[in-house]
Amino acid sequence: MAKVITIRLSDEEYQNILAFANYEHRPISNFMTTVVLKEIEESYFVDAVEMAQINSDKKLLTKLKTGREDAKKRRGDFVG
Repeated sequence: MAKVITIRLSDEEYQNILAFANYEHRPISNFMTTVVLKEIEESYFVDAVEMAQINSDKKLLTKLKTGREDAKKRRGDFVG
C-alpha cells in the first residue's frame, strides 16, 4: 500500500524539483521517487561487475575479513 510523507522544501528547492519534473512530463511525487531510488541504487549497492572485481581481489578480501574481525572485537579507532 502506498504511503504518504510530508517533506519541507524551500521555495527554491520546490521550483527546481517542479521544473525537472515538468521537463520529464511527470508528477513531482513520481519524479522524486525515481530520483531517490536511483540514487540509493547507485550509491549504496554494488553492481555485478564491481562485485566480481572485489571477489577476485584476494588481498582485498583478506583485509576486509581482518577489518570485520577487528570491528567485531571492537579493536581499532573509529574514523569519521
